[in-house]
Amino acid sequence: MPNPTEPVTTSPLGHPGAAHAVVVGGGTMGADVAVVLTRALCRTTVVEPDATRGAALPGRVRDNLMAIGRAEGAGRLSVAASLDDVDWATVDLVIECIPERLELKQQLFADLVRRARPDTVLASNSSSFPISAIGAGLESRARMLGLHFFMPAHLVPLVEVVMGEASDEGCADALIAFMRRCAMVPVKVRKDLPGFLANRLQHALSREAFSLIDRGIASPEDVDAAVRFGFGFRFLAAGPVLQRDHAGIDVHAAAAATMYPSFCNDDHPARCLAERAADGRHGMKRGEGFYVWSPEAIAAERARYDRLLRAGLDLIAPELPEIQP
Repeated sequence: MPNPTEPVTTSPLGHPGAAHAVVVGGGTMGADVAVVLTRALCRTTVVEPDATRGAALPGRVRDNLMAIGRAEGAGRLSVAASLDDVDWATVDLVIECIPERLELKQQLFADLVRRARPDTVLASNSSSFPISAIGAGLESRARMLGLHFFMPAHLVPLVEVVMGEASDEGCADALIAFMRRCAMVPVKVRKDLPGFLANRLQHALSREAFSLIDRGIASPEDVDAAVRFGFGFRFLAAGPVLQRDHAGIDVHAAAAATMYPSFCNDDHPARCLAERAADGRHGMKRGEGFYVWSPEAIAAERARYDRLLRAGLDLIAPELPEIQP
């Protein structure tokens, strides 16, 4: 076996249509990742031990492919009940989408190292654990990367390719090119800090938002409105860096000097979050969070959310990579 820090000089990843990818875990995220792969005609095997969930996977993937006019991708999907049912000699990429428990992920990657070819790229969709921790102590860590999608993965174009302390940059670049051919927008994160890139930015905003709620300065409804219909609306056209070139860096620097000293810098979640986490008001899944949710309200909200995401995709479609099977 190669040395843990030995660079991977070749990668099997090329065009999706010539590749075989394995998604381990057929839950919500795993099923949506399968859509991302099969829409680019990548041969995709989803490993799902639950018989009921596994039986439902082909229909779910097919429906999502039909919605985007890529129904031919459905024929590229297969479902396996266990890792033993996979033809590992043909596998070029593995994407782990199992529950967020570090010990489970470590056990899986130890098994994958034994099963997969030495040049197979091993990736984790974990949003909580760095790939350095998941692959700790394993051989061939150079080919292990984070590959973090955002729900719903087949509608949100961004995917983070996250490098651990032993990850090979050439391997990361090959995965980035592969994801771009799947019509995703990949970003390279050179160090697997907690939260990686996008979630760190999101939580930095959230910390201030929930602090404003705690202090009685704004209601949850007004915080949401300020983001969605104010600066968040502009983010579809320009991110925070490009936006500064639009507005003027001198203006931003002066505003920052005024506001930064009064920003929330807590090292713990806001009271309004902590209280809800403790008393069971966990959002839609429990019927109440910051808002109250009936089954009818949940269905309507999910339909609205999905409709707006698809409309947003239509707006930015000219700027997205094209599928290259």
